[in-house]
Amino acid sequence: MLTYRGNDFYLNDRKFRILSGAVHYFRMPEEKWKDIIHKAKLMGLNTVETYIPWNVHEPERGKYCFEGMYDLCAFLDAVKEEEMYAIVRPSPYICAEWEFGGLPAWLLKDENIRLRCMDETYLEAVSDWYEKLIPMLAAYTMENGGPIIAAQIENEYGSYGNDHNYINWMKKKMESLGLKNTFLFTADGPEDFMLQGGSLPGVFKAVNFGSNAAEAYETVKRYQPDAPFFCGEFWNGWFNHWGEPDMSRERSDEDCVKELEEILKRNGSVNLYMFYGGTSFGFMAGANMDAWEKKYQPDTTSYDYGAPLDESGNITEKYLMMRECISRYAPVPDEELPLAAPAKNYGEYEPAGSVSLFDCLEQIGDKHLSPVPYSMEHFGQSCGYILYRTRIEGPRAEMPVVLQEVRDRAQVFADGKLLGVIDRDHDQKLPLEVKGKEVRLDVLVENLGRINYGPYMKDRKGISEGIRHGQQFQFGYEIYCLPMEHLEKLRFHEPEKHAEPAFYQFSVSIDECLDTYLDMGGWTKGFVAVNGFLLGRYWNAGPQTALYLPKELLRKGENSILVFEEEESGKRLVFAEKRPE
Repeated sequence: MLTYRGNDFYLNDRKFRILSGAVHYFRMPEEKWKDIIHKAKLMGLNTVETYIPWNVHEPERGKYCFEGMYDLCAFLDAVKEEEMYAIVRPSPYICAEWEFGGLPAWLLKDENIRLRCMDETYLEAVSDWYEKLIPMLAAYTMENGGPIIAAQIENEYGSYGNDHNYINWMKKKMESLGLKNTFLFTADGPEDFMLQGGSLPGVFKAVNFGSNAAEAYETVKRYQPDAPFFCGEFWNGWFNHWGEPDMSRERSDEDCVKELEEILKRNGSVNLYMFYGGTSFGFMAGANMDAWEKKYQPDTTSYDYGAPLDESGNITEKYLMMRECISRYAPVPDEELPLAAPAKNYGEYEPAGSVSLFDCLEQIGDKHLSPVPYSMEHFGQSCGYILYRTRIEGPRAEMPVVLQEVRDRAQVFADGKLLGVIDRDHDQKLPLEVKGKEVRLDVLVENLGRINYGPYMKDRKGISEGIRHGQQFQFGYEIYCLPMEHLEKLRFHEPEKHAEPAFYQFSVSIDECLDTYLDMGGWTKGFVAVNGFLLGRYWNAGPQTALYLPKELLRKGENSILVFEEEESGKRLVFAEKRPE
């Protein structure tokens, strides 16, 4: 069992330094787990840490998913097989640059709900989830022969609130469901208000930071002077937002290793965040909201993070430098490091078929009739797109089309022709004159990722406050929920170039399955699906211009690849062996 006395951790009564790496099982195909965990061991790490995202495991209230890349128990089995330990972070909220910070979107159907506090509606949902999850984890604790040595209570709660009754409720819930004898801890930034808001008396406090280790050490020691120093997240890289500079490799490897050594030379324990970042597949990338400027910042599909292993799982120079640093403080396996996995450029392809979004709404969308626009959550939708269709009577003079509280990005069409784009940061006015009897107005809204950090997390998607023409609200809508989950229902025609959002079908025949990249630099904005698996978003806003395609998602013979392009007409599908610069 993990305990501590003075400045040292003990595992089964022997001194133990936690050398951990964050590995998110849900950000890679399950076939990659063993390789990634083994590379953590070869680096000199003894522990694997992972978040547990509630939203992928309970996508609908009371309906659970623990299969494939979401098979948490199989992941813990893989950790044990490598003779590694595990730290789990089952907090309902995980941040992690993940859609809604891991909270399920169905929570927001109740407009009165309050998150991450002693709100009865919220606690009831958490309680139901934990009654499913925590006994699963308890079966994998050390006392039951499993690899789990520690579990986190909530996550960086001091950055959000100070409801200590809530944190204590979480602790007691975890203990009552099987984790009573497991080492429980909180983790917050090394700021006074964070440690004050997010911690509990008598519960171990980890601190999360990426620099200024000496300062973090002094801060946390004021709150627990007779306890080990544990950096619960050592940020060895960073994540990216669409339309902003590439921050994943902005920090030098030398600076990162210097800070790691500052932790280790203080007898500190550490969890590298991330050891392997992976990919936020599908629509699972989250978003930030600048707390002061209130600027919305959606995250990219890639979660490379500048980690010691790159997005494809290959060893980087940072890995080698960190391994050498760790070797000065702990034994490192004397085993030859694996070479980079082979990759392949599968060439270029013309589309084999296409279909306009407006021609397939009935096939792939759930249609609702409504007097007013409602949010996605109102209809039980989590991710993807939602289309609002209404008719504006004419004739009438030119007035602007106004979307109130659009979240996050809307394309506005009049009789199928694009008027323009409105997003949540730019209250653009799109002029519209109705010369005839009526105009059909279509507003296609995309959820670019629910906010995963900070005070603006109640982030309902779509339009919930109305659509106006001038000052007049428009009533009477056909609403199509488009989560993009049933694309097998698409019926393609001969390929053509569409001026409106459309799907493009590609057939790719291969004789071996190797890692590859889809170079989307010639496209504008949309998403890609491979053999029915939603790979992720692309956007020429950058900084990400290519999508990593793991070999595990390909199959020998024919592969079906769909591209949904929101703006420009269809182009060639281009593969690359390496990530295009």
